[in-house]
Amino acid sequence: MSNKSPAKDLESAQLDRFKEAARQLEVDESEAAFDEKLKKLAQPPGKNATLKNPPESE
Repeated sequence: MSNKSPAKDLESAQLDRFKEAARQLEVDESEAAFDEKLKKLAQPPGKNATLKNPPESE
């Protein structure tokens, strides 16, 4: 029998599932890979760009 509490066992199992899913998706943990993907997703708006959901004025 394990000395861990049931909550710790569930947490450990969830972490293991998360790690396996990340491996299957071939997730890259490097900062350079993250920065490259971020540049593709979050390009600065052009001078004529409009916000899709502008903040509400108070």
